[in-house]
Amino acid sequence: MIKRTIEDITKMIKCENDLSAMKEIVIHGVSIDSRKISAGNLFIPFKGEHSDGHRFVEDAINKGAAAAFWQKDVPNPPLHLPIIVVENTLIALQELARKYRDQLSVRVVGITGSNGKTTTKDITANLLSLKYKVQKTEGNFNNEIGLPLTILGLEEDTEMAVLEMGMSSRGEIEFLTEMARPEAAIITNIGESHLLDLGSREGIAEAKLEIIKGLQTNGLLAYYGDEPLLTKQLEKFEKQIVKKTFGRNPKNDLFLVEMNQNDSGSTFVINASETQFFLPVLGTHNILNTMAAMAVANFFGIPYEGMNEGLANLKLTNMRTELLQGKMGDKIINDAYNASPTSMHAAIELISELPGYKNKILCLGDMLELGPEEEVFHRKIGESIDANKIDYVFTFGKLGKLIAEGAKHSFPVNRVFAFTEKQPLIDELEKLVNEDTIVLVKASRGMKLEEVIAALQ
Repeated sequence: MIKRTIEDITKMIKCENDLSAMKEIVIHGVSIDSRKISAGNLFIPFKGEHSDGHRFVEDAINKGAAAAFWQKDVPNPPLHLPIIVVENTLIALQELARKYRDQLSVRVVGITGSNGKTTTKDITANLLSLKYKVQKTEGNFNNEIGLPLTILGLEEDTEMAVLEMGMSSRGEIEFLTEMARPEAAIITNIGESHLLDLGSREGIAEAKLEIIKGLQTNGLLAYYGDEPLLTKQLEKFEKQIVKKTFGRNPKNDLFLVEMNQNDSGSTFVINASETQFFLPVLGTHNILNTMAAMAVANFFGIPYEGMNEGLANLKLTNMRTELLQGKMGDKIINDAYNASPTSMHAAIELISELPGYKNKILCLGDMLELGPEEEVFHRKIGESIDANKIDYVFTFGKLGKLIAEGAKHSFPVNRVFAFTEKQPLIDELEKLVNEDTIVLVKASRGMKLEEVIAALQ
């Protein structure tokens, strides 16, 4: 993490007050939460519409913070304390991260996409760890606050940083990539998330491709080659970069040759190696995420033949295709962190094709932020479910009810259940689960379907 004197910080960002009396103070890392202060932290408060972190500055310093930012337009700064007055605390955080990034010799991988960013980040970090000291974005710290915090958390001797970049509107990825300046970048796919803000999948593709603007010359862009929108939009960029595609289609640089799945994970072979790889995670979509990570690892000098070692101890961030044990002997696929039509189709395909279960149940909730076509997307999900491969469909939420309506086109009514409250859903679901059952639980984060999973366990 960043370790600098206040005098050093005055050379990295513009400060509005005289800090000469405290120039020897050393800060160790930064924090934006006064409840989680570690000794020596620089505390950074934000002024919002409904709350103001400046109220906690004195408390943070009492808990061990070495210093704190203070936004210039906030009255009554406690100047008897080690306070660094700045024009805007968020902009100062971002500029500090940008300057710290410039001082490090770290090589950066940037990852964006509509789905699979976090999984791809985890896999990429594991593979790069075969050769390098690696740090990665923790949790979903992938926005205009999270990315600077991640950069400022990098150790001076870290060789590789794997940074996730999220967005909801145009310009956000451009801002993040120009701060991180990646040497390699991944675009996992283009789905329907953020249609509400960007209007079309074309608009989403344009926004994701902003990652190229910060990509270093001759850097690698690994992207999902089965998505024609990406290939088409890439024609607009003249920057000299290395492009590598991955996907199912044999026209890609990396493509699947064979694949098998069971409870323990997935085995697969790609065209670039005769090695059979084992991924301890379920889902074809996760194999595609792995191929993107493999392309990046190979770019940084790691041979494909040795990558099984990096995949063997993989642990994904929670609620992403986790296989869990239910209390009735059933199995649960916990994919409740988020959902879009693309990821929903992928998860349904996974459980539909998974062998060894006589009773397959879907528990699906609302997919949020899909814009004016949200009702159509939900009905189409329901209509796409194969009644010959899935035994029961449970839905939760107002939009989830439309999934149920779509499913009734091919399912008898006694195999489709729609709920707007969780407890009745849980009660009905528990009547059907046994040791031959597998349940997929998936919805957007706001639906909190992990509560259903907890009840089943």
